Amino acid sequence: MHCIVPFAAPASETGRAALATMQWPRLSALLPRLVLVDHDAGEPTSYTPPHERVLARALRWAPPEMPASESAPARASDLSDGRWPFAAHWARADGIDPGSAAWGLVSPVHWHVGTDQVSVADPQHLQLDEPASRTLFDAVAPLFAGVGMRFVFGHAARWYAAHESLQGLRTASLDRVAGRNVDPWLIDGLTRDAGEAGAERGAVAQRQWRRLQAEVQMLLHSHPLNARREAEGLLPVNSFWLSGCGRAQAAPAADAPALHIETSLRAAAIAEDWPLWADDWRRFEGSTLLGLEVAMRRGADIWLTLAGERAAATFAPLRGGIVTRLKRLLARPSVPALLASL
Repeated sequence: MHCIVPFAAPASETGRAALATMQWPRLSALLPRLVLVDHDAGEPTSYTPPHERVLARALRWAPPEMPASESAPARASDLSDGRWPFAAHWARADGIDPGSAAWGLVSPVHWHVGTDQVSVADPQHLQLDEPASRTLFDAVAPLFAGVGMRFVFGHAARWYAAHESLQGLRTASLDRVAGRNVDPWLIDGLTRDAGEAGAERGAVAQRQWRRLQAEVQMLLHSHPLNARREAEGLLPVNSFWLSGCGRAQAAPAADAPALHIETSLRAAAIAEDWPLWADDWRRFEGSTLLGLEVAMRRGADIWLTLAGERAAATFAPLRGGIVTRLKRLLARPSVPALLASL
């Protein structure tokens, strides 16, 4: 089993201050039984957050297909940033056959327009149930169909579009932008290293999606359901966020290790409610991590990834006899230093 823990470490100063007051008895007991096998370092402004990069590797995905380059190639990590096909992956999980089409995840969201920036509210705050989501989906579906897109309902929080313009389109994960100013992560199109033809395709795709987004926003602004939501004290759904674009990669093999994505730290981290985040960490320690420790003592093959805003650290089971384990125990890693590196 591979447990991936997003939002395991904060990037802000106030979050780091909360980190300094915490203790991790279960994690401290588990780490001596593991060995660090990968430290995926990046930037907090990347389009794909560290936990999604780890998930893509855990799913054994190949680097996303890109148009042929006519100039010096960029680093592989630069080319794949924001281009992992998570939309097709989640569509398959929602019972949709992605086939060979290029898909995008169209997440219904609330854009908060401030005096100097636009931010995306955490979609969990929408409290959007399936009937309401389907009502809004049906309202905007003709706009997608009108530009030749296949538009499919998958879940109250997940709509999907299929269109060739989505192949190679770089978009930011919703986990990256939720609760933040969206300016650094608006649709970026194809890589600058895709040559003139690729750059033109990217520019056309950008214009198409921004025009479609403007039309959706105008329709939702006057939709009766949003008026009722506001009267009930709920956030209106006034836009969408596009992410995870590309063609589906192979589904995990039947004998692939089980994956567990821990979600308990997400909401408090996005809200920057660090006292609540610290409480959630303690609950996670006493539940999931305790279960992993017990399973490992019984001989289970456990992998653990802790991911922050910048980096992710992946640990595999420590192999070797009692001497190796004793040395590892004596050289017990510092949990605060580890989390500070993320």
